Amino acid sequence: MPKHKYIETPERMWELFEEYKKNLKPREIQKATATGVKSEWHTPPLTMEGFELFGHENGVTVEHYFRNENGNYDAYCTICSIIKKAIRRDQIEGGMVGQFNPSITQRLNGLTEKTDVTTNGKELNEIKINIVRGGAD
Repeated sequence: MPKHKYIETPERMWELFEEYKKNLKPREIQKATATGVKSEWHTPPLTMEGFELFGHENGVTVEHYFRNENGNYDAYCTICSIIKKAIRRDQIEGGMVGQFNPSITQRLNGLTEKTDVTTNGKELNEIKINIVRGGAD
């Protein structure tokens, strides 16, 4: 007998994700200005961790659907992929417009630029060290 799924359909998974987005609570950020402290309200970025915690708070463990161990949730693969892309887009676009810290969103999404400035892409087989000694005074 198949195991009962707490999220009955992929459509219900999307509805749960939409509920998560609507339930994000803006955070107060206090900034010092020349005239005193000013409060700004910012909506936090979408995150997988946030969605998983939202699911948990609503009695559902969503991470099982994303891991899809043993193929138990094959029907949810497409919607899980779309949700991951929606989260990634929110983070990347938020970083690009300055809503979120760009360097953090780059690192979280594997977008950091990696440049080899020491070996020009060649394999490093040996290291030579020159020791320069000063003359006796």
